[in-house]
Amino acid sequence: MSLTSPTETIVIEPRILYFGTPVVLLSTLNEDGSTNLSVLSSAWALGQRVVLGIGTQGQALRNLERHPECVINLPSADLWAAVERLAPTTGRAEVPEAKRVMNYRYEHDKFALAGFTRVASEQVRPDRVLECPLQLEGQVVALHPPAHAQADAFRIVEVEVHRVHAHPEVVQPGTHHVDITRWQPLLYVFRHYFGTGAELGRNFRADT
Repeated sequence: MSLTSPTETIVIEPRILYFGTPVVLLSTLNEDGSTNLSVLSSAWALGQRVVLGIGTQGQALRNLERHPECVINLPSADLWAAVERLAPTTGRAEVPEAKRVMNYRYEHDKFALAGFTRVASEQVRPDRVLECPLQLEGQVVALHPPAHAQADAFRIVEVEVHRVHAHPEVVQPGTHHVDITRWQPLLYVFRHYFGTGAELGRNFRADT
């Protein structure tokens, strides 16, 4: 059967719907002034706002409710192993039962665990991850509960981005455009890590 000309469909019930989303390392401010890093797999942008899905069991949401600033660090595909080192950790000293049964463990210094370099932000207090080719400093402007039965599992967070830092090698020289031939974001596809492949084409609104 041709994949481009299907003749039928089947009904499936996947446990999760991460059909291909960018990985985010979210920097938030702990009570002691240190920076917590959280691995997120639900993020999308609309204009200068980024919408995040954040679990209620982790430290990130607590931090944002207390101090509504963050950095959205976007790792490249080659950083997947460092990201995975952070995946089973939490910044909550008392690991919630829901995370304990999934073998999460407490980790205070996530930068050291992943081998990342912390660098001071310019407009917000949480530190940035130097190794991430794109780092977006932002302010939380809205925190929404989802309107369904799992409302206690996560929150929808809107972040207004105020400053974008980029590695020079992923920027087209003399412009503010990301070089899409060199920027290779880390993607999360049904709980597996992937990079991007060759360009297939361009949207009619593309600037480059």
